[in-house]
Amino acid sequence: MRTDTLAGALPAREHLPVGGAGRPPVLDVVIPVFNEEKDLEPCVRRLHAHLAATFPYAFRITVADNASTDGTPEIAARLAATVPEVRSARLEQKGRGRALRTVWSASDAPVLAYMDVDLSTDLNALLPLVAPLISGHSDLAIGSRLARSSRVVRGPKRELISRAYNLILRGSLAARFSDAQCGFKAIRREVAERLLPMVEDTGWFFDTEMLVLAERAGLRIHEVPVDWVDDPDSTVHIVRTATEDLKGVWRVGRALATGSLPLERLSRPFGDDPRDRELSGVPRGLTRQLVGFCAVGVLSTVLHLALYSGFRLGVGPQLANAAALLLSAIANTAANRRLTFGVRGRARALRHQAQGLVIFGIGLALTSGSLAALSAATGAPGHSAELAVLITANLAATVLRFLLFRLWVFPERSTSKDDR
Repeated sequence: MRTDTLAGALPAREHLPVGGAGRPPVLDVVIPVFNEEKDLEPCVRRLHAHLAATFPYAFRITVADNASTDGTPEIAARLAATVPEVRSARLEQKGRGRALRTVWSASDAPVLAYMDVDLSTDLNALLPLVAPLISGHSDLAIGSRLARSSRVVRGPKRELISRAYNLILRGSLAARFSDAQCGFKAIRREVAERLLPMVEDTGWFFDTEMLVLAERAGLRIHEVPVDWVDDPDSTVHIVRTATEDLKGVWRVGRALATGSLPLERLSRPFGDDPRDRELSGVPRGLTRQLVGFCAVGVLSTVLHLALYSGFRLGVGPQLANAAALLLSAIANTAANRRLTFGVRGRARALRHQAQGLVIFGIGLALTSGSLAALSAATGAPGHSAELAVLITANLAATVLRFLLFRLWVFPERSTSKDDR
């Protein structure tokens, strides 16, 4: 892919033009295969007939052969020579993720999809899958066998493994999509150009890694309930695949925790209406930042009060407040850096924390001064009165903290040529 020429954030989504004479197909459906001489030809012919009868745009079907050792390459070549809109690609190394990356990277179609050769998913879901990508509404789309309206026929073993895996993703990587493993997905090409170079896996975890990174970057993932029938002749090795998937979960989780991935390159501008980018005098992202800051502020206040109550059991109010505020301020700066202002990676992290400590000093002066004033006024205030004063002082400090964060610690900077 042309990753060397890509800079800045993604452009706003636009509705794709209708394909015409001399234009590339709108949709490229990839079928990754390994030793599938029995199922390949019926699959391709059935898919081609379905698309020719129902799909309103120009399309292509690409057979991606993963180093097959049976008659699959010959069948793929014959289909490419005899069936319109079909082509084949040969890879000398195995790996579904490697096949998808290779073919998608070379495709000129603006919407890229893939499905398993067994056609377990009902083809009537294909147009609903890619329609949100063609219209510009979404960035990726996945078929979901776990949606309420999906109809699925498979054994209890595979059902249990699939649900357990998705629970692991939700618990460890905070994934919100419902089905990572369904072999029925699509992506817009401009998203793939930036996203695929960040995906390391070349096997079955490829799908999950791609979806997790896309979701963390704020891309829109559309889910389509599907009707799905399990293939009893599937050659997937469940235990080995599950082991590799768990290793992938650990690797991706560590990369996200350390901020080593440039996910900011996958961000979209707010709104696809050109008027959204022509408004003058309105700070960009202010509403989103306010919501994020308020959420982080509520959690930080709860943390501060909990720490204060714990420290207060052993020390005086001033020392307890200082210790609680220091710890909550460090957590607050880190959370706002990542969640509110979208700053990722380790660059300037220490500087941001140092600036956060300056703001901490201001907050400490406000809260400590409030406690001192309460003590001077009442002599021996109760614990509930101390908490009430701290809450009021924290509200005042919060407003000031947001302004300082936005204007001083995390100011908006235009992307210059040097930054690129």
